[in-house]
Amino acid sequence: MPFKKRIHIPERFYHIVTRGNRRDALFRDEDDFQAFLHILNQIYEKYPFEIASFCLMNNHYHLQLRSQKVSLSKIMGLINKRYANYYNTKYRLTGHVYEKRFYDKIIDSKEGMLEVSRYIHLNPVEARMVRRPEHYPWSSFNYYKSEQVALPDFMNLPSLLDYFEGTSHRRGISIAVPSLCK
Repeated sequence: MPFKKRIHIPERFYHIVTRGNRRDALFRDEDDFQAFLHILNQIYEKYPFEIASFCLMNNHYHLQLRSQKVSLSKIMGLINKRYANYYNTKYRLTGHVYEKRFYDKIIDSKEGMLEVSRYIHLNPVEARMVRRPEHYPWSSFNYYKSEQVALPDFMNLPSLLDYFEGTSHRRGISIAVPSLCK
């Protein structure tokens, strides 16, 4: 049976999830996390996209992503293919790295944007990997919490911060603090 064609609405963000095959680890060490972020930067340079939030877990990852010029399928195909090549080469493996096609769900409201970001940033807390989201190094949470953290070009903080009033630091705290209260 053929796959259902994905709908791409350029002005909308999507919640995207990709899992390791058989739920195996996608990221085994710090170099793997760094390689994935490097791949995001490489693809961004050629095909610009925006990420409002992300979290790289051991066996899956979440992106809150928008691509206004290139289809979501093309961006995700490039990301996943490049990372799969890296992963299979590094670990001397062959075959599938991912469980199946990436999951995507359109986000169509302010509340949806904030809820998806909260869900993504709290993923390591829910998995009991850390007690607080700022303790997890492989998510975008600390970009919102601190203006001192170097921001990757693909990150679009205003896509969430613009829902709040005040300075960018106060708006970052608005995103961080309510996410802990639910």
